[in-house]
Amino acid sequence: MANRASLKLPEWQLQDLFDAENEPPLEVQLRGLLAEAENLARDYKGRLHALDAEVLNEVLMHYQSISAGAARLTSYADLAFAGDMGDAGLGKLAQDTHEAEHAIDAVLVFVEHELTAMDAGRISGLLAEAPMARWAPWLRLLRALRPHQLSLELETMLIDRQASGRGAWVRLFDELAARWRYPYQGRDCTEAEILDLLTDADAETRRQAGAVRSAVLAEHSATIALIFNSIAKDKQVEDKWRKFPHPVSSRNLANDVEDDVVDALVASVNESMPRLSHRYYALKAQAMGVERLNWWDRLAPFPGGIGDGEDERKFSWDEARKIVRAAFGGFDAEFADLADQFFVRNWIDAPPRAGKDSGAFAHPTVPSVHPYILLNFHGKARDVMTLAHELGHGVHQILAGEQGYIMASTPLTLAETASVFGEMLVFQHLMAATDNPQARRRFLANKIEDMLGTVTRQIGFHNFEVRFHEARKNAEVTADAIGDIWLETQRHALGPAVDLDASYRPLWGGIPHFFHAPFYVYAYAFGDGLVGALWQKYQLAGDSGAREKFVDAYKNLLRAGGTKRHDEILAPFGLDARDGAFWRLGLDMIAGMIDQLESELGYE
Repeated sequence: MANRASLKLPEWQLQDLFDAENEPPLEVQLRGLLAEAENLARDYKGRLHALDAEVLNEVLMHYQSISAGAARLTSYADLAFAGDMGDAGLGKLAQDTHEAEHAIDAVLVFVEHELTAMDAGRISGLLAEAPMARWAPWLRLLRALRPHQLSLELETMLIDRQASGRGAWVRLFDELAARWRYPYQGRDCTEAEILDLLTDADAETRRQAGAVRSAVLAEHSATIALIFNSIAKDKQVEDKWRKFPHPVSSRNLANDVEDDVVDALVASVNESMPRLSHRYYALKAQAMGVERLNWWDRLAPFPGGIGDGEDERKFSWDEARKIVRAAFGGFDAEFADLADQFFVRNWIDAPPRAGKDSGAFAHPTVPSVHPYILLNFHGKARDVMTLAHELGHGVHQILAGEQGYIMASTPLTLAETASVFGEMLVFQHLMAATDNPQARRRFLANKIEDMLGTVTRQIGFHNFEVRFHEARKNAEVTADAIGDIWLETQRHALGPAVDLDASYRPLWGGIPHFFHAPFYVYAYAFGDGLVGALWQKYQLAGDSGAREKFVDAYKNLLRAGGTKRHDEILAPFGLDARDGAFWRLGLDMIAGMIDQLESELGYE
């Protein structure tokens, strides 16, 4: 076992995206890409409908190349900024680079606009010819936006104003959040550090950490509410012009999923909350010897793990790497090899530090380079699971990169598949390698909590967003009113065994997804439900031949990137997201794990 002082954590190297010593400056390269875009527009704007399949394919290849070139450079700027969001110079670099990318996009917008507006018969004829057939999945997604497409002038204007509209508010939120410090026992903690303290074994540590987090977010709640309202109003105006019926509709379309499928997911989870989150937290309260959990104790180590009063096991970075490698390798050797590249080639930034993004993500960058992973590693079991989650994303992004820049991007509903599946592989590996019954119970409890965080908690977040955006249609929503919506929706998600007092009111302001990507959150629940169903199919594939077929089908799912809809993706596994039984598979799996924990604890 390792203590925190012995952790040796890697920091990423971003030269693969931009090598300042051997490449022209970012602004020079971006100016060159803008000139390429202008030349493409000069030669073909207004003419795409008249091109034959071979020439149109060449135009799209050039369009993809320019777009990917700009994305490579903005990825560099974004990752550099994520590593130190308190650095004003890096913030300026990210902003300037995005503004340059938006200028390129504004020139190139004619391509998507003309293809979307093109006659259906003409599109069908072009796709019937070999040079254009490869673009069919992208064009299907593109043309689904046809009822919501605006004039070319308005589409160009929306791109031009991104940096001064919603994008500016998101940047303001990120920079403010990066500067917040949480005073705790004589030192100023980062957000990552204070969140880690909320999982500490000591009850007083958790209480103080919760109080500090609440106080800091409350202090800034008026500003956060202004940002939230402005982002929502910006979205509302665009939704009105595009004639989207509901605030979530644009996200569903981007996710290539029907409104009724999302509605079915949300309804299934809402209905299951009493038998999942409500029941689990009541069980945890009983194990902790209290009638109700304080909200700051929700992520406390489950009692009776390694030993009374003993800290949770700590893992060194090398141990975490070996665990993930072994778990991924037990599923498929290629999975393990792809994940290992992130360690060997410095594609991971792991140490917590002041100013760094406090969360975790895998950034796909562009297929011609590779993804990068950011996390804040403290050596806890949850951090090992987070590493597995982000490496799952990374493996997915590498495999999907075969589709090229335009079609590699996976809809959010499918983007969480490999990450959640990776977590499940590591969880099963840790359980199999642990003989101590108390430690096994803690691993089981941690996994249940992670799954509840991915399913019931994220749908609770979704319910909050729905309520807030509906309220924003009528007028600006005050911080107090937002707090009311937050408390009501989270009480429904967590249940009566968790005490959400007034100090919980401002915590909505610490959820970055609400600002970065409205209605992103339900994708986590979609992904967890999908993985729950896939995992049960995998377990039923008993002999080696059946398992080999499953692995091949699963890797094909990941390689598809954005080229297939959820129904096409799931068909080889005999699954259908429109069927209520599909969602019950995943939800029943969580319920079964709670049954197992309750049985092992000897509770009735």
